Amino acid sequence: MSATSSICLLRTSAIGDVTHVVPLVRTLQQAWPQSSLTWIIGKLERKLVGDLPGVEFVTFDKAAGWSGMRAVHAALRGRRFDALLQMQVALRSNLLSLGISAQRRIGYDRARSKDLHGMVVNERIPARSGEHVLDAIGSFCEPLGLKQTRVRWDIPIPDEAQAWAAAQLPGDTPTLLVSPTSSHVLRNWRTERYAAVMDHAAARGWRVALVGGPSGLERDMADAVLAACRSRPLDLTGKDTLKKLLALLGRAQLLLTPDSGPMHMANAVGTRVLGLHAASNPHRSGPYSDRRWCVDKYDEAARKYLGKPASEIPWGSKIEKPGVMDLIGVDDVIERLEAGMNDKE
Repeated sequence: MSATSSICLLRTSAIGDVTHVVPLVRTLQQAWPQSSLTWIIGKLERKLVGDLPGVEFVTFDKAAGWSGMRAVHAALRGRRFDALLQMQVALRSNLLSLGISAQRRIGYDRARSKDLHGMVVNERIPARSGEHVLDAIGSFCEPLGLKQTRVRWDIPIPDEAQAWAAAQLPGDTPTLLVSPTSSHVLRNWRTERYAAVMDHAAARGWRVALVGGPSGLERDMADAVLAACRSRPLDLTGKDTLKKLLALLGRAQLLLTPDSGPMHMANAVGTRVLGLHAASNPHRSGPYSDRRWCVDKYDEAARKYLGKPASEIPWGSKIEKPGVMDLIGVDDVIERLEAGMNDKE
């Protein structure tokens, strides 16, 4: 197995998927410490992982459209990589990859290809079904002669982010963080149900805090949840950065969230995740390390909305239908919350 001296990784988004790339970076670095790694990444996503040691980052500003693509191509002009790992099948990313010169262009297998992906690659990862997204991304090292056998993140968290998080969540009071908003709105749970679970945790003596980004959608969701609460949770919505959120997650015992980026950030720092899954399959896109605390109504959703069990629909199918998250009841979540609270592992 000979080292590949220069590797370009193309995965620009989203937050959760970017966390899944980090173990692949660690695998490549451990096997070939002298290889140069260049990662083309989204502007927001770079704020989360852009300080990984030993990696050159090239930012792709998706909002800039064609000029954003041209900026990436200009940054890489005159360079030729031994291998390009084209880990995103969206049309925009496939077009972006056309301006990257590489001898080997490794992409997804045919079943997972779309949007002209097959036209921009000359090799493919092994065709497998039933994989978690992280394992699929990890398999991009296999055509290079490697195997990802260990999953490690160790995403850097600056001291100032740790200090900020400690100021918000001082001491060792057990803490439930609630990140209620997914960018896929049909994955979001009802605000009054979040409030009922938060009130239950508060009554059990836990500290409860709402977290979320600065968008209007997240602010509106937070306000609605707070209005429905009888308790007084801490509201940190819009106050953190991605690094500060990592630090907050590291101080919490549990995160309650739908399928979203914070779910995978929490998993990356070893925090338990009470994931709410009906619209998406937790075995494909849930918290990678431990799904014991998740509520899984995906099979029930498949039967209700698609007329067949989850085992008979294509792997990775989204069931983002109005009302699908109502299949998750407050009692379902409190049962998993209590299990997580009482488990002392």
